[in-house]
Amino acid sequence: MSRDVLFQPLRVGRFTLEHRVVMAPLTRMRSTMPGNVPNDMNALYYQQRATRNGLIIAEASQVVPEGQGVPASPGIHSPEQIAGWKQVTSAVHSQGGLIFLQLWHVGRISHASHQPKGGQPVAPSAIAAQGMAMTRDFQRDTLPVPRALTREEIQALVPQYAQAARHAIEAGFDGVEIHAANGYLLEQFMQTRSNQRTDDYGGSIENRCRLPLEITRAVCEAIGADRVGIRLSPFGVANDSGEADPMPLYTHIIGQLNTMGLAYLHVIEPRASGAGAREVDHQNVPSACELFRSSWSGTLITAGNFTGDTASHVVSQGLADAVAFGRHFISNPDLPARIRVNGPITPYNRATFYGGGAEGYTDYPKMG
Repeated sequence: MSRDVLFQPLRVGRFTLEHRVVMAPLTRMRSTMPGNVPNDMNALYYQQRATRNGLIIAEASQVVPEGQGVPASPGIHSPEQIAGWKQVTSAVHSQGGLIFLQLWHVGRISHASHQPKGGQPVAPSAIAAQGMAMTRDFQRDTLPVPRALTREEIQALVPQYAQAARHAIEAGFDGVEIHAANGYLLEQFMQTRSNQRTDDYGGSIENRCRLPLEITRAVCEAIGADRVGIRLSPFGVANDSGEADPMPLYTHIIGQLNTMGLAYLHVIEPRASGAGAREVDHQNVPSACELFRSSWSGTLITAGNFTGDTASHVVSQGLADAVAFGRHFISNPDLPARIRVNGPITPYNRATFYGGGAEGYTDYPKMG
C-alpha cells in the first residue's frame, strides 16, 4: 500500500501539519527529582524526534502535586517545571516541530509516597483499583483505597486544569491534550466501576461526564479551543478501567466535545490497551476510530499498534486523519522518515522504558 496519504498536509486546530505521523504521549520517568522538573536530557530526546511541522504530544504531566502517580514524571504546576519545559519546547521548535503537552491527574492510580504529606490519593469514590502502584523510590506496592473528593474539591479541579494549560503556553507549548483515558482521574469519573457518587457528578452518563466536559470548556476558554485536544480510550482496560457497555457513554461525551471546536480528538484503539505494561495485541475487538468517526466532525487521531501500512489504510479509508505512534517512536527517532521509505524499524527495549538515563532514551540512532 502507498504511504503517501500519511504525508499529505493536515489542519490541526490553528496549525497545519506536513505529515500525519504523530508522536504519542509516552511516560518515561526521567524528570529531575525532587521537583519533577524537565531537564537537558528530556530536551534532547524530544529534539531528536521533532520534524518540520510534525506533531509531538509530550508525556503526561501532572496538573497539581496530588495528580502524580509515578516517580520522576514531570509536572506543569511549578515555576521550575515551566522553566524546564521551556528547554524542551525550544529544542523542538528549533527543528520546526510542534509540541502539545498532555495534562494529567492520575486520581486513584497513585500512592501515598507521591502525595503531599503522605496523604491518600483522591478519586470520585473511595474504591481502590486492582493492581500495583509504583512508589516514589521505584518500588511496587498495592494500590491504596483513595479518598472520595468533595464536591468543592471537584469544582476546584476545573480552574486548576485551566491554570495548567496557561502554564503550558507560558512554557512554549503550542497546545495541550487533556488526558481522559487509561483509567486516570477524568476517566474514573466517567465510568461506573470507579464512580459511585450520588451527587451531580455521579449516576447518569450526563453527570459522570460533567467534570471532563467542564474541564475541557475551561481549558478552551483559557488558551483557545484550537489549541486543545483530548484523549479517550473507549474500550480500554488499563489501570482497572472499563465500562460494560462503552457505546452510550462515549457516544455522549464525544457528541458533547464535538460542539467545542477542539483541535483534535485522540482515541486509543482497544487492541493496544495495556501496551505500556506488556506486549498486547487484542484480536477481534472493535475499531474505536471507525465506531466514533461519524460522531466527530473535526480532526481525529488514532493510536494503538499501528504499522506504516495499517496507518495508511485507516487514513486512506477516512477512518482517522492522523495516527499516533508510541513505542516505535522511542526506538526510531526518525520514525516518519522510516515509514515514508519503508525503512527498517529498530526494535525497542522495554526494560529501558521507565526511569534511568540515556540508555534506551537518547541513544537510538537515526537511519544511516
